[in-house]
Amino acid sequence: MIRLLQRTSGFLSSHSSAYVILAAIVAFFVPETFSWVKGDVSSIILGIIMLTMGLTLSIDDFRELFNRPLDILIGACAQYTLMPLIAWGLSVIFNLNPYLSIGIILVGCCPGGVSSNIMSYLCRGDVAYSVGMTTASTLLAPLMTPLLVWWLADTRIEVDVAGMFRGILLITLIPVGIGFLANTMIGKKKAFRNIQSIMPGVSVTCLALIVGGVVAQVTPQLMNSGVELFLLMLCIVFLHNTLGYATGYGIGYLFGFNTAKKRTISIEVGMQNAGMATVLATSFFAKPEILSNAPEAILCVVPCALSCAYHSISGTILANLYVKMDRK
Repeated sequence: MIRLLQRTSGFLSSHSSAYVILAAIVAFFVPETFSWVKGDVSSIILGIIMLTMGLTLSIDDFRELFNRPLDILIGACAQYTLMPLIAWGLSVIFNLNPYLSIGIILVGCCPGGVSSNIMSYLCRGDVAYSVGMTTASTLLAPLMTPLLVWWLADTRIEVDVAGMFRGILLITLIPVGIGFLANTMIGKKKAFRNIQSIMPGVSVTCLALIVGGVVAQVTPQLMNSGVELFLLMLCIVFLHNTLGYATGYGIGYLFGFNTAKKRTISIEVGMQNAGMATVLATSFFAKPEILSNAPEAILCVVPCALSCAYHSISGTILANLYVKMDRK
């Protein structure tokens, strides 16, 4: 049984992009399939994703933060300056309405995505550095994400900084901490290692559920706004993500990083935890009490949902391009 679960987990994690896109398509045409994924359910699902991250962390990973403080500092600063400012700049250039603007800014202000570690491995990057950057940005998220959103958001939208701090603490640091403690105390036991081996598939499934739940909620707005809204946001998500990869690589070049580290910081900066952005959007900017007065507020989750799917696709493509460069 465990071997079947391991094979299934490996298949899902290696085809994560297709899996997430399939969930989005099903949710668009049959919204009731994912209508239950909202509110506290979405928060719990994101907590499970962060728990899977914690289960992979060890004392050596935290030691990496102290062994390479300058590298981690450069990466964290790039993460929390480049992507938020690029998101804000795109919202101004495209003159987005406040809710679409807050959506892409949320994506930009979130920490690095868990799947970025996999992409760094695939492109022969510095995996230890990737894990260190993801860990550092996640630990900083309860403070940095609310403050950056508050600073960059349209003044017409109220940002609950304290509420976001508590929310991110509950759905990120606590699950990550529980996973880390479990890995530290019982990580050598066979049963625990078996559980670890199926966690990638669980994480991908949870991400697909979050995306499906969001698409189910925004389907009416997408139907009313037509293909123009979808293409506009797809263009913005593409630019945000691509500029993140490019400027991240540029930072690595500026500080004289070797090829492996430049690839890693590029992926870490460009790939965001869009699942977290999605949950934050629905929890703080598209709450039922807000939607009752401003139905258009649901648009804030559109950039987040698109980013969930697109970042996985682009990360895989970029990793493959780096490998092809090595072959040449």
